[in-house]
Amino acid sequence: MSLSSALSIAQSALLATSRRTSVVTQNVTNADNADYTRRSAVLISDQSGIRVADIRRAANDSLLRQYLNANSDWEGQQTMFAGLDTLALAVNGEANGTSPATGLGALQESLQLYAASPSSASLADGVVNSARQLVQTLNGGTSQIQSYRAELDLEISRSVDDLNSLLAEFDAANTAVVKATAIGEDATDALDKRDAILKEISQYIPVSTQTRANNDMVVTTGDGVTLYETSPRNIAFEPTAFYSAGVEGNAVYIDGVPVTTGTGKLAAMVELRDNVAVTMQTQLDEIARGLITAFDEAGTPGLFTWTPPPATVGSLTPGLAGKIEINADFDPDAGGDPVKLRDGNSYDANPDNHAAFTGLLVAYGDNLDASMNFDPSTGVNTNSNLGEFATNTISWVEALRQTTSNSGLTSGALLSRVSETLSNSTGVNVDDQMALMLELEHSYEASARLISTIDEMMAILLEMAG
Repeated sequence: MSLSSALSIAQSALLATSRRTSVVTQNVTNADNADYTRRSAVLISDQSGIRVADIRRAANDSLLRQYLNANSDWEGQQTMFAGLDTLALAVNGEANGTSPATGLGALQESLQLYAASPSSASLADGVVNSARQLVQTLNGGTSQIQSYRAELDLEISRSVDDLNSLLAEFDAANTAVVKATAIGEDATDALDKRDAILKEISQYIPVSTQTRANNDMVVTTGDGVTLYETSPRNIAFEPTAFYSAGVEGNAVYIDGVPVTTGTGKLAAMVELRDNVAVTMQTQLDEIARGLITAFDEAGTPGLFTWTPPPATVGSLTPGLAGKIEINADFDPDAGGDPVKLRDGNSYDANPDNHAAFTGLLVAYGDNLDASMNFDPSTGVNTNSNLGEFATNTISWVEALRQTTSNSGLTSGALLSRVSETLSNSTGVNVDDQMALMLELEHSYEASARLISTIDEMMAILLEMAG
């Protein structure tokens, strides 16, 4: 081997080592960046020695897909659980302390006390006060549910805006990847950016990917609806200005297809707005119907009435819990007489005005304890007394919270495991990189010494030739 050939080989080794050192330095610098994929230099040999032919990412498409699915599932479960917490607190209060079931129990207790001493005007007042508290619970629960539906609607709108922005960013990153790949330039940074955007998108909606020529990527939802192919698809949503019982929220459309199922934040918010909250409203409405029915006076509203003017409440009436109120004829604050609970309002049930008359009071208690048919859309038992029904509505939401919590723990554990595996496969281990750096330093020193030795030998030959 000639000295010139040896010098060329040594120089190429020096340049390759320098390039590899730069890659290792970049890896170490980004060791804490969760969206960074470890790089490595690919060496090839040729007539002049060795050179870096390519910089490769330690990508793992299979693990990334698992991560995207787990991330979407976990975000959806977290959103659902937080929403259930909000609704449960709004309707039932802390530790169910202000729930309709608690209020109904207080009403029954006060009614029993009045029936035991029907001559006591103060106990009559106590029944009306308990009824007033229960009405406020039903009215407040309705208001809270519909306010939360409106908040969810705004959050859905913001999420749709975020998704459209993310898809625009994805388009820019994907274009950069395709362009760099096509002309043989380094596309690693653009690939990292594209993967990071996919992770953000998966928080809102499950995604599936397919890679084509030049690393061009097609993105669809878990249901197969196209999110991105050459260009981003539009995600559309029309917010609803005002929510009340019976008002349906608008759907989210991806490329003209409505989003109805799936995981991720978006599907969870739609589920909370259109199903969970609506079911809880229906439960309150049926409790209100049960109260009106139990205190009915031969077809005329008794202690409980509602606005607009009374009509039949023989079946589910959407929004009734927000309209129920105390009949002014019984309300002392409105000039009414609570003693009419004992004697009757629309007709005189106690014509002899006996102070010990308990016929109506006992009948009210019996009505509250009697079985009635509730609408199946409430999600709980359709035939029970009002107290059992109210208690079962608490059990319904608590069971849903428990199921969601368990699912969240499972999805969280899966996400943690997949994230750790993905990090181990594609992330940066600083110890490994520092060990490689030490090897590169030795290689650099060896190449430098070789060049120095060749230089000395060439100088001696030139001196001898002179």
